[in-house]
Amino acid sequence: MSLYDRNHLTSEYDASYDAPLEQGRVSKLIKETYALLTASMVAAAAGAYVAMSTGVAMGLNPLLYFILMIGLIFAMQFAVNRGANSLALVLLFAFTFITGLTLGKVLSLYIGAGMGSVVTQAFVATAVTFGALTIYAMNSKVNVDSWGKPLFISLIAVIIIGFLNYFFFKSSLVSLGISGFSALLFSFYIIYDTKNIINGVYTSPIMAAVGMYLNIYNLFMSLLNILGFANRD
Repeated sequence: MSLYDRNHLTSEYDASYDAPLEQGRVSKLIKETYALLTASMVAAAAGAYVAMSTGVAMGLNPLLYFILMIGLIFAMQFAVNRGANSLALVLLFAFTFITGLTLGKVLSLYIGAGMGSVVTQAFVATAVTFGALTIYAMNSKVNVDSWGKPLFISLIAVIIIGFLNYFFFKSSLVSLGISGFSALLFSFYIIYDTKNIINGVYTSPIMAAVGMYLNIYNLFMSLLNILGFANRD
């Protein structure tokens, strides 16, 4: 998920620009990003396992959870900007482990309700969607430079409506609508961030990894809610 608007590095082309050197840097960034993304998934899985085994996340307040997550993201960015990459890595895995705790809470509810197959369906759908969109982004020549602002505005709208629904409306239909829109939104974010990664817009594999992790995580949660709604009696 894009955390802020960026301008492509190639928009300020210099005649002395060393293309082979830049290609090497981008290639390294891509490899490191997806290695960290894989490690982040493992940390999230560990968090989910702990939550499902102990119930440690059952009393987590949504608003406090949201504030904690935003705080960790900003702390990560601050650490990266200061060159404290070791600290940023610790924060990355703390972030993904904690989101895994919340995921474990949700999965426990579905499995406890006899809807374990829905979890499997959502997982497969997320993996297929992510793979297809990644291949599309890597092979497409679509220009995503103008996508940042509308995607970010849409994200803020989803967050606001989501909180309003949780605390006031408490409507399952509104929740379904939010999930449907979120699934579409984070699908576009996968394309957007994949393009930014391969174009070298990200300067840190840590921030690139957390952005992509959030895209996948939110896509999965959205699909899980949609499929769960469709399979309820």
